[in-house]
Amino acid sequence: GLRPERLRVTSYDGRHRYRTGLTGWYVDRGRSRAVDTRGNFYLLTVPNSLRALLFGTVCPPVPPPLVVGRGGRDGESLPLAELLDRRLDAGDDWP
Repeated sequence: GLRPERLRVTSYDGRHRYRTGLTGWYVDRGRSRAVDTRGNFYLLTVPNSLRALLFGTVCPPVPPPLVVGRGGRDGESLPLAELLDRRLDAGDDWP
C-alpha cells in the first residue's frame, strides 16, 4: 500500500543528488538503500559526475544483504526483514 516514488542517488560525498530511471521505495531514512517496484535492491550512492548532474545516472541492482549495515563503522546493523517491516509500518508519511 505504499506509494512508489522516483528514486535518486546521492554522490559519495553527499553533496549531489542525481536522477535515475528507477521507481520504488527508500528503505532507510538516509535514502541510501531502496527497493524498486520489481523487487530489486539498490545501494544509492555513486561517484561525483557532471554527466550524471546533466543526464541522470544508471544504478545497477545488487544482491540484498541479510543484515543491513554489517561491518559499518558506526556498529549499527539490522536484519533486512526488520528494516523492511519498519519501513512498511511507517507508511507514506515517512520522511
